[in-house]
Amino acid sequence: MPAYLEGLLAPVADEIETIDLPVTGELPAELAGRYFRNGPNPLPGQDPGHWFAGDGMIHGVRIQDGRAEWYRNRWVKTTKLAGAQFLTETGLDRAAVTANTNVIRHAGKVFALVESGFPYEMTPELDTVGPCDFGGRLTTAMTAHPKEDPVTGDLHFFGYGFMPPYLTYHRLDRTGELVESREITVPGPTMMHDFSITENHVIWLDLPVVFEFERVGKGMPYVWSDSYGARIGVMPKGGEVQWFDVDPCYVFHVGNAYEDQGRIVLDAVRYSRDKFAGLWDEISGVTNPAEAAVGSGLYRWILDPATGKVVEELRDDRDIEFPSFNEEQLGRPSKFLYTVTDNAIVKYDTDSGRSEVNELGKNPGEAEFVSKQDAKTEDDGWLMSIVTEHDGSGSELLFLDAKTLDFAASIKLPRRVPAGFHGNWLPDA
Repeated sequence: MPAYLEGLLAPVADEIETIDLPVTGELPAELAGRYFRNGPNPLPGQDPGHWFAGDGMIHGVRIQDGRAEWYRNRWVKTTKLAGAQFLTETGLDRAAVTANTNVIRHAGKVFALVESGFPYEMTPELDTVGPCDFGGRLTTAMTAHPKEDPVTGDLHFFGYGFMPPYLTYHRLDRTGELVESREITVPGPTMMHDFSITENHVIWLDLPVVFEFERVGKGMPYVWSDSYGARIGVMPKGGEVQWFDVDPCYVFHVGNAYEDQGRIVLDAVRYSRDKFAGLWDEISGVTNPAEAAVGSGLYRWILDPATGKVVEELRDDRDIEFPSFNEEQLGRPSKFLYTVTDNAIVKYDTDSGRSEVNELGKNPGEAEFVSKQDAKTEDDGWLMSIVTEHDGSGSELLFLDAKTLDFAASIKLPRRVPAGFHGNWLPDA
């Protein structure tokens, strides 16, 4: 059996709901909302051929008045789940996708996302509403990593594809209307999983993992290309892209980016060619991808549009992934960054380079930062992460003090939650 169907990634076979979950410690009384986390969970008996290709399932926990009111898990009821094909005789069916990577809220609507097609609207109770193309205006895929500007409320995103246009930039306004779409010229069908924004710029990652037609039907049809090159683009919002050549690498996930005296500072988890090749083999089913899905270290690029020069710096060579931060600082200078290893949560002071670690002895998912209502500092809040025993015996929703990484509380979940991708805290409006 492929590794992505076993161990910590083994899918669960059904949807359940449990109320009044056991809590250890005290949940922050001010928290009222839902924590949702998305990830692959193929139907029983199905082998999707790759970890990334399993049908999306969202795990949710409702919290209010210091109580964990319910847990429920629901498949995203996509047309693909019902049997529809992405490749058809008349073209691409962008609704026939897994919707398995992220779950966000914008303009009051909840969306399950995957980078290969349209977003799927969900209700706050995790019922599927259906695919969304924003009134017919969205004609490309939508990334699973859109960026909502904390000041303007605009949602910046993109779609990439294996046919021209290879990359298209989009922007939703704060009301959810698609108000801007334009092609960004890149040399070929690059796999752009993430990007970033600053106060005045959009940051592109045009890196050498590209579509290969011969691999269609053989897992994920993307491979490292030594001939493609690697570059980072700095695009003034509404302007043209300035490209900076960088050392060949791949980035699945960025931290924050911001402007500093005319320069652009970008932090991300960077993979070398060899690290990427090893990881790509592992998440294709050779060995357990839950233990392999870590990067080659925290990296920083400083890009100077005035001189056209770029400085590259390895900040930490520890194997990490899933960088997160206080998104009230998205695109603005920030100091703290949180990542995970296969058994710990790491906090970085990106000014000094120092780090702190909470060795959990368990497998943590992405650590989502949630700010306190009366926060006095950037790191005044909590981290929320679904954490699973390495033997798969159980999962919990863990709360850490984001300032100290000390234990705050945990919610025992009624079942093991398969290792997955991204989630968000959606506070009550």
